[in-house]
Amino acid sequence: MEAGFCVFLQRCGNDCPAVAIRATGSLLLKRNEALAGWIRPQVDRIGELPILAGIGSVIFLVLFFLLSDQIIRYLKEITRGLQLIGEGRLERRIAVRSADELGEVAHNINRMSRKLAETMEEERLAEKTKNDLITGVSHDLRTPLTSILGFLELIANGRYKDEEELRSYAGIAYDKSLSLKRLIDDLFDYTRLSNGMPLELAELELNGFCKQPMEEFVPALKAADMEGTVIASDRLLRIAADGNRLVRAYENLISNAIRYGRDGGKVVVRLREEGGEAVAEVVNFGEPIPERDLPFLFDRFYRVDPSRSKDTGGTGLGLAIARTIVERHSGTISVRSSEEETAFVTRFPLKGNAH
Repeated sequence: MEAGFCVFLQRCGNDCPAVAIRATGSLLLKRNEALAGWIRPQVDRIGELPILAGIGSVIFLVLFFLLSDQIIRYLKEITRGLQLIGEGRLERRIAVRSADELGEVAHNINRMSRKLAETMEEERLAEKTKNDLITGVSHDLRTPLTSILGFLELIANGRYKDEEELRSYAGIAYDKSLSLKRLIDDLFDYTRLSNGMPLELAELELNGFCKQPMEEFVPALKAADMEGTVIASDRLLRIAADGNRLVRAYENLISNAIRYGRDGGKVVVRLREEGGEAVAEVVNFGEPIPERDLPFLFDRFYRVDPSRSKDTGGTGLGLAIARTIVERHSGTISVRSSEEETAFVTRFPLKGNAH
């Protein structure tokens, strides 16, 4: 009855409240014979319109207060929800009980609460990332710096037997200084890339591009008694890339392959097209990477074998930088490792398929 009454009022408009009240009274009399039997004599005495108007007014007031009470209770529920959200309980959700304006308000409050929770979580993760970075940098800077200061102190205090030992101390300090410089350079590059350094994209042919860093590593390959090969398909793989940035990613991957794959005697770069993507794999055939370490290889300062990394001069940032550069080019990077080979796989949208 409540719904029917509301619909009727909407159809009548604001100019016919008397008609609405009379119609409501008539509807009640038709449905209640006992009430009608009592009212009919009164109607004969004072007239139909006053009686129907009175009944309709009572019904109208009852329905009005019922509807008002529902709105007031819903407003209190929304207010309480806002208070809890303001106290930091961002998981709180307000029930959307209708499709009217109040329901829309509740929906928007819930959406605001979700967005606020996501923003706060991102800020928490960013703060944790910053603290982890500071901790990692402090540790990795302190290690070579302590060594440098130790050998320089021996030299400064004349605590060496002869010129040959002096040269040895100076050489170690120099090597540690180079390691420190590499770490600082890597950290600087990683920070710039992570903060969204702009790329100068142009069409790049991946087949010829990957031969460049391999050729530059010929002296390092010979020093490690290794060979380097690029295996490419006949089809040219064209991508949109910043060559100056992307070459750094492959330099890091090839350097990593030489550093940890020298037992295998060679480094191979394989190029192919697969599923509308250009795929480049940097492969070495050395000792496999333990499966438990694979998910963390691209994390900052992560080392599979910390002691071996110190011996080989790794900064712990090379693979993190490679991943950042590849992802900035709308690409992906992954790794697989077995007894046969370890492959770092990069994928990029082919020119024309990039988003």
